[in-house]
Amino acid sequence: MPGAWTVRDGNGALLSHFVAGSRHDVARKVVRNRYDPFRLQVSSSYREVFDRDVKSVLKLQNWEIVPLQRRTRARRRNHRQLELKLN
Repeated sequence: MPGAWTVRDGNGALLSHFVAGSRHDVARKVVRNRYDPFRLQVSSSYREVFDRDVKSVLKLQNWEIVPLQRRTRARRRNHRQLELKLN
């Protein structure tokens, strides 16, 4: 499960000002109207209106909501770290 989500534009660039912890939080940042997060969870009709609004904005801007990939570094062993100096 991804830790964060963002928006990718038509050129493939990730838009950092849309980063959020879930896909729905990113979608709420994308739309201009303010949607109540509680009502999005409990009301299917409210969620349908929200989803239509999000889809229209994404299509108009040629954007896509995507998960961010975690960057991991390959760690090399440092022999000095393994060396135990008692005196």
